[in-house]
Amino acid sequence: MRVSGVTVRKRLVAVLLVGICIFFVIDVRLGYVQFVLGDILTERAKGLWSRNIPFEPERGKILDQNGVPLATNKSAPTVLVMPRQIEDPAQTAEKLAAALNMSKEKAYKQITKKASSVYLQPEGRKISHEKANEIRALDLKGVYIAEDSIRHYPFGSYLSHVLGFAGIDNQGLTGLELYYDKELSGEKGYVKLYSDAKGKRMPDIADDYTSPVDGLDLKLTIDSRVQTIIERELDIAQSTYNPDGIIAIAMNPKNGEILGMSSRPTFDPANFRNVPSETYNRNLPIWSAYEPGSTFKIITLAASLEEKKVDLLRDQFYDDGAAEVGGARLRCWKKGGHGQQTFLEVVQNSCNPGFVELGDRLGKETLFKYIRDFGFGNKTGIDLQGEGRGILFPLERVGPVEQATTAFGQGVSVTPIQQVAAVSAAVNGGILYQPYIAKEWIDPATGKVVSQNKPVAKRRVISEETSKQVRFALESVVAKGTGRPAFVEGYRLGGKTGTAQKAQDGKYLENNHIVSFIGFAPADDPQLVIYLAVDNPKGTIQFGGVVAAPIVGKMMEDSLRTMGVKPRKDQIEKELMWPDTPLIEVPDFVGLSSKELKQQLLSLKVDVTGDGDKVIKQSPEPGTKVKEGATVRIYMGES
Repeated sequence: MRVSGVTVRKRLVAVLLVGICIFFVIDVRLGYVQFVLGDILTERAKGLWSRNIPFEPERGKILDQNGVPLATNKSAPTVLVMPRQIEDPAQTAEKLAAALNMSKEKAYKQITKKASSVYLQPEGRKISHEKANEIRALDLKGVYIAEDSIRHYPFGSYLSHVLGFAGIDNQGLTGLELYYDKELSGEKGYVKLYSDAKGKRMPDIADDYTSPVDGLDLKLTIDSRVQTIIERELDIAQSTYNPDGIIAIAMNPKNGEILGMSSRPTFDPANFRNVPSETYNRNLPIWSAYEPGSTFKIITLAASLEEKKVDLLRDQFYDDGAAEVGGARLRCWKKGGHGQQTFLEVVQNSCNPGFVELGDRLGKETLFKYIRDFGFGNKTGIDLQGEGRGILFPLERVGPVEQATTAFGQGVSVTPIQQVAAVSAAVNGGILYQPYIAKEWIDPATGKVVSQNKPVAKRRVISEETSKQVRFALESVVAKGTGRPAFVEGYRLGGKTGTAQKAQDGKYLENNHIVSFIGFAPADDPQLVIYLAVDNPKGTIQFGGVVAAPIVGKMMEDSLRTMGVKPRKDQIEKELMWPDTPLIEVPDFVGLSSKELKQQLLSLKVDVTGDGDKVIKQSPEPGTKVKEGATVRIYMGES
């Protein structure tokens, strides 16, 4: 059949229109790819060609509240290999092995891996700058030196359990380094190199550099002046008593700031691999739980005063040496007892039967309510890993004996940080604060504060008036009771001793105690609480008053002075007992002539310096109380 010319023309027009449409779609697609997707596709292609040399960010420094660096960084280059760029693997492996003191076989295995880039592990990680320059001088194809850093702890074992440490990749592994790893870490930077499909570097494409973002600096509540005093005293106690362990915590009772924290055994964060894992994994001040002993009596005292179950000065108690409860005989530490006492003397003497009586007046429901209100049985919430809860009797299992022993600190298990937080609440006016150790985050580039942690007041547990009575009672413990070895002339110090038996396999050990003391000062306006526990001190009588109290007294005296708290003369007079000796008030020598000075009848030693004829200065100052036979330094000059 013959096709007409009109039909042919129509078909040609249709084909032409279809062709035009097809070419239009192709042109649009090409334009879209060229002008819209071009940059994206180029970047994707570059991603296939690129090889990254990472630049580690500077990990944030950790500082004390005064800006003293406690954890910093040191530059430590790392050897990075790009296997596809290596031209002679055998020769490269031989040269690297010799430079890094590793086997040739190990080096060859690593540099021939099917990977875009490889760190030489571990010999090539965190090397010295001298070693890095040595490797650069070898001029090996495919071998690069990446900028890296290593964590540096300038004071060694100082505050080690709190700081923790970072691993080879600068990731936090324990302590604050782990707890705040995200904030401290920052973001990696890199140099991006471009290579072809065979891994050969493409010289015509410029390298891309993305700078790292450094981590934030962390300023702590720790006061390195207080921490240094704690570390010093723990070292002395360690060498004196060779204990199984020591724990110390210092806190500001007004806001929960931790001013110092340490324990023994300790470790150097830079050499953590050289000690057993339990040494660095357990921060004893927040992890360990044990019977508190008589330091726990502060809680029973506070509850009894708040509930008006006792009048410290008017109520009397007779202690014959033991209390009979539920068929059990609960003894006082003093054989034969303390006889007739006021309840203030019960507190001063740390009399167990007296506190059994207070527990009985409260009843188990009220006693355990206050124990839980003071924070026992729950974590304090301190910003450190591994905090313990302690152990309390379930209320339904509390009988007369459990109630009695709990009242004087036996049969319950608490952590040191719980005790510090609870006693702080008892003496600060009645507010339980959450302890914390991270104060603020600082931008290292600008020095500006990015964020801050504020004090967290959990709840009121006792009234201001009750707290005042607790402070008075505990100040009298230090002046007239079992805490006398902690007494510091010029500072109103309150506190409580503790001596707790250690249990093993359901039985109490013989001659193996945790002795402790918790103190606070000034007693009328507490600014510092210090808790110390010594586990099984050797070669001494294991009493809190004998071992722990004098150590806390020394910590308190030096810490208060360095904190700028001035001595005063309005403290309770210390009751002297053998072998105490009375203190002598230093006279005023200023203005006396040499002749007049020699006429002074003193039971003090005098050390005179200077060439003049008049006393122009003396130390200690007039009115200071010192021990008999102490030395007074006299400075002579012209009047």
